[in-house]
Amino acid sequence: MMEERITSRKNPLLQQVKKLLSSRRYREETGLFVADGTKLLEEAVRWYPGLDTVILAEGVQAQVPEQVRVVRVSRDVMESVSPMETPQGALFLCRLPEKAAFQPQKGMVLLDGIQDPGNLGTILRTADALQVPVALLEGCADPYSHKVVRASMGAVLRTVPMQTTWEQAHAALTGAKIPVAVTALTETAEDIRQAPLASLATVIGSEGRGVRQEILAQADRALIIPMDERCESLNAAVAAAIVMWQMKQ
Repeated sequence: MMEERITSRKNPLLQQVKKLLSSRRYREETGLFVADGTKLLEEAVRWYPGLDTVILAEGVQAQVPEQVRVVRVSRDVMESVSPMETPQGALFLCRLPEKAAFQPQKGMVLLDGIQDPGNLGTILRTADALQVPVALLEGCADPYSHKVVRASMGAVLRTVPMQTTWEQAHAALTGAKIPVAVTALTETAEDIRQAPLASLATVIGSEGRGVRQEILAQADRALIIPMDERCESLNAAVAAAIVMWQMKQ
């Protein structure tokens, strides 16, 4: 494995890494994204066909395919470019995958405006573990931001998340005769333990506003996760995990 060596923090590759870390638009324009960490690098080597460039700090070893560019930097240079407070010593660039077309499926989850990267990554990780199809609607965080990739523990490297609009998703689900359920605190909401979740497509709303009014109006049924009346709501990732677990029962 041939290695290049970079010593300058102003090197074009490192400048590109910083821009990819901070800008969703730049990621989409270049067709690249960045992730960090030795464990995630192992996941990319094992599962992701679009691994492009690996940047390693002194003393950090990794097994990567021969065709992948490998760059070696000093520890202080790694610290200057890594988004981590305590870098593990590995950064890597991947090519963005082709967008996965929306496929209406029973027992799937649609995410409406999940903006917190930690929540989105956790949901994608849980969905990957439970083999639940997930689609991201408008307003969700970028699944290929380094924070989401990290929180997903590599789930986005194993399964390409579907991304679509509510209008497109609703039309496809209606055509496939798959009812849509929403998690919402309404008078008509039914306990998820009594709902046929495996035959529905369930929408999980954003952290602040919940499910959009437009979706609430077009949904076929509303669901509620039973909890103590003193509690108003659950974290979006926790709610999604409970829904997905119940789907599998």
